[in-house]
Amino acid sequence: MKMRYCKRCLQPDTRPNVVFDDEQICFACRYEESKATIDWDQREAELRAIAEEAKEEARKRGNEYDCIIGVSGGKDSTFQAIYAREKLGLNPLLINCAPDEITEIGRKNIDNLNNLGFDIISIRLNPIVARKLARKSFFERGNIIAASEYCLWASSYIMSTKFNIPLIIQGENAALTLGAAAKQEPTGNAFSVTQLDTLSQQGVDSFVDLSNNITEKDLYFYKIPPVEDMMAMGTKAIFLQYYVKEWSQVTNADFAVARGLTGRSGDLHDLGRYRRYTALDSDLQIPNQMIKYLKFGFGYATDEICYDIREGRFDRESGKWYVNEYDGKCGEQYIEAACRYLSITKEEFWEVVDRYVNRDLFEKKDGRWVPKFTVGEDFE
Repeated sequence: MKMRYCKRCLQPDTRPNVVFDDEQICFACRYEESKATIDWDQREAELRAIAEEAKEEARKRGNEYDCIIGVSGGKDSTFQAIYAREKLGLNPLLINCAPDEITEIGRKNIDNLNNLGFDIISIRLNPIVARKLARKSFFERGNIIAASEYCLWASSYIMSTKFNIPLIIQGENAALTLGAAAKQEPTGNAFSVTQLDTLSQQGVDSFVDLSNNITEKDLYFYKIPPVEDMMAMGTKAIFLQYYVKEWSQVTNADFAVARGLTGRSGDLHDLGRYRRYTALDSDLQIPNQMIKYLKFGFGYATDEICYDIREGRFDRESGKWYVNEYDGKCGEQYIEAACRYLSITKEEFWEVVDRYVNRDLFEKKDGRWVPKFTVGEDFE
């Protein structure tokens, strides 16, 4: 079997670390099903207790900030910041590790979050190193943004240590919302991100490349501090999604738009998705999702429709149209921008991409890669 689909949503088993049960239903669908029986009042009580403990610990440390939140200015981080302040009474310090060549929309959304009344520390990483890392991960992994994802995660953990802040609030646990629970525990413990190979200390060290003048000291902001050290300091890290019943991609977007979030404009086909409120701060994410589609048989439109099917906005059959219409698409302007960033030609770009295409799932016709599989049907 080359690819199986979840019998409830359109999640394929080609997603790294995804878990399917004996009935061929993915872990994310099972989690959505379990939400009906979760005692959300108890979860909220647990969350409030964590928040009160953080406030007390911050007072003991003489710290005005009791929690830290890594933000992009997008829908999820806007929801996190406002929920922490208005629902939990916390005083968050926001950390923005800006991607290299942040978009104008990304800048606008960070400014919007700032203007909503938050202190924000913005980290601008060495762009020379960032480009070297992007080239390295593109050529060696077929992933343009792999390295940048490390620092997006690591920055809030690093800064909580530096500023002696007792609570780190992350957004969603991918083990729950994407069903990628083979390695990461499906709980509210956000220290569990270090269970993933990609975010482990060893994963970051793999980017050291002395021949390209990338040393370990260049990777400081890409490496999450040892969990044992943070826990010894009394620091906690949580996934807000685990505790909050109303958390969802669509709810968060509506919430953030009502508070000034700006989405993308233009043709949705160019974005490879059917909603405008993701991948706002970096254009590199868009061609990277196209490459992911060619590697694994699904892109971001699949993720979107799976959220919508689980939450009852679409049924599985009607969702197939959205996947066929948008998944794996990418506007030429985004490919050209990626080539400029990586300092390669379009011919070189496609030579590299072609090396990573899953030929069990795709075949080339008239110079273009087309799927052998039919969306939603198991493929042998």
